[in-house]
Amino acid sequence: MTWIYEHLNWPNFTWDSSALSSKLADIRYRQGLLLGQMISVGFDFQQETSLNVLTNEVVKSSAIEGAILNPDTVRSSIAQRLGIDIGGLMPTSRDVDGIVDMMLDATQKYTDPLTRERLFGWHAALFPTGWSGMHQITVGTWRPKSAGAMQIVSGPISRETIHFEAPTAARIESEMTTFLAWFDSEQTIDPILKAGLAHLWFVTIHPFEDGNGRIARAIADMALARADNLSERFYSMSAQIELERKEYYTQLERQQRGTVDVTAWLDWFLDCLGRALAKADETLATVRYKAQLWNYVNQQAVNERQRQILNRMLDNFKGYMTTSKYAKLAKCSTDTALRDIQDFVLRGIFVQNPGRGRSSSYRLVASDEISD
Repeated sequence: MTWIYEHLNWPNFTWDSSALSSKLADIRYRQGLLLGQMISVGFDFQQETSLNVLTNEVVKSSAIEGAILNPDTVRSSIAQRLGIDIGGLMPTSRDVDGIVDMMLDATQKYTDPLTRERLFGWHAALFPTGWSGMHQITVGTWRPKSAGAMQIVSGPISRETIHFEAPTAARIESEMTTFLAWFDSEQTIDPILKAGLAHLWFVTIHPFEDGNGRIARAIADMALARADNLSERFYSMSAQIELERKEYYTQLERQQRGTVDVTAWLDWFLDCLGRALAKADETLATVRYKAQLWNYVNQQAVNERQRQILNRMLDNFKGYMTTSKYAKLAKCSTDTALRDIQDFVLRGIFVQNPGRGRSSSYRLVASDEISD
């Protein structure tokens, strides 16, 4: 088996620009449209969206590797580091704070050079105890020779299938020197294609004992932040990759077994990014609705209970609101809850569903029902 890094022209990647140009142009158009629309909703909603996207990015990037993180804990860690007041902050842990620190360093400081020391810091942050699961690993430096051959395998013992074998540890220093010089150099490559190339190239080198996938996706996010020229994140590539995890690994393995012509990998990367942007369009519709509703609500004063309930209903609330639910969530009497609800109905903020008496329930007014 000849791996991609064993080819004579490695790492001089080639691709068919004509096969990618229309997809790349569409991605660029949709990025610009998304960023332009986000600007129109105001700073508070931009900040909320970026917080949600960063949370999703951290949680899903870890999930791709089988590590399950609590989204609320991740959200709290990000909010604390960015100075965002979200209320009810949860205690965090070193492993969560570590991956959050890495992701924020990559996206908030996207203009800073990517150096070996910076990567060592990311790796140390990912593994603060020096252990990966039940295994002690070398942290904050390249994969040592003592770690042996780095292989991705599956199947029973003695009948394993080798999906990929990384370059030997002896090659890592020179391979990473070349990669880092390329990543920070001025080139004619479109920044979006550069993100896809950086992801593939770093994963191929596999310079660390563990955490290579998460760091590769952080590097891709850093390149995408450079492409957007924006530290706020409004779409999540890792969330989309997690949805397509099987195909993601299939594409990576296929390219590792291929040549330095990476057209197929970049084609998939652009498709995946396009689907991530489509998901962001759905998020944007929600953000715009929130902005529209609050603009309408704030035409008259609301009390703190009502503000609390509206925030809850705008945050993935399941089902409809009832007097008893309102009283429980707002910690008030049912009479007070009913008065607040009736006020919302009179003002057109709540719409009563069919049914009366004890079965009365209410929904938020839809976007096209909001009065000018």
